[in-house]
Amino acid sequence: MLQPLDLGRTVKRIRTRGKPCSVGLKRAYELPAPGDGMRVLIDRLWPRGLNKEQLALDFWLKDAAPSNALRRWFGHSPRRWKSFATKYRAELAQHSDVLRLLDELRRRSRVTLLYGARDTTRNNAVVLREVLEERRYTAKRTRKGATR
Repeated sequence: MLQPLDLGRTVKRIRTRGKPCSVGLKRAYELPAPGDGMRVLIDRLWPRGLNKEQLALDFWLKDAAPSNALRRWFGHSPRRWKSFATKYRAELAQHSDVLRLLDELRRRSRVTLLYGARDTTRNNAVVLREVLEERRYTAKRTRKGATR
């Protein structure tokens, strides 16, 4: 069985190469594709009915998932989506090591965030990808400003 990742050791082992690559989203129940790149499960719970081989993932980042309390409160209710996104962003801000790891992974290759939710437009992976893209944009602006 896959164990949660030791983030401290993993971040140190990954070397950055070139510019950041894209971040894709995919339901865990969709078949793996060669273009997926690094497949990272970002749910706290293992997707029902799938085994390790079917999922074909490289990492399981439980710490990237919303807390159990937030996940249960949200319950995939469209009415709560905006509040969920705000609260989840606040939780992600407390996990800078996870965000740094994902930044490093996408510098190496394409990263596909795997999630189990049925709703493809309102789930934690959508928010996490937005946060990663914002970090990428902010990092570019910071580097350009520092060289002037």
